[in-house]
Amino acid sequence: MTYLIAGLIGLVGGITSGLFGVGGGVIMVPAMLLLLSPPVRDVKQAIGTSLAVIIPTALMGTWRHHDNSNVEWRIALLLTPTAIAGSVIGVHLVKIIPAEDLKRAFGGFLVLVGLKLVFFK
Repeated sequence: MTYLIAGLIGLVGGITSGLFGVGGGVIMVPAMLLLLSPPVRDVKQAIGTSLAVIIPTALMGTWRHHDNSNVEWRIALLLTPTAIAGSVIGVHLVKIIPAEDLKRAFGGFLVLVGLKLVFFK
């Protein structure tokens, strides 16, 4: 049953990744916490697992979006160095922030982003 649930989470995460540019953090992390705990033990492990999955997902999505002329490569190249640095900082912060606090902050972030998307331009 775990394999089926994980497969469905991956499918929904992949679809939303290609469709909206989100999937790992927004779909897979909450879904793993809700439906795959255990074996996923906490938000930190869900985040790490999501990042591992998003590598091939992002590569495939980028390739297909490139085929449709939907990648602005100059901006992508400008964003990449600071995004990499930010991910290193984020991983360091995950080590020092308790899992429950991280889960609450993540949930609050999702709520704020959702409200912004629904109610504001």
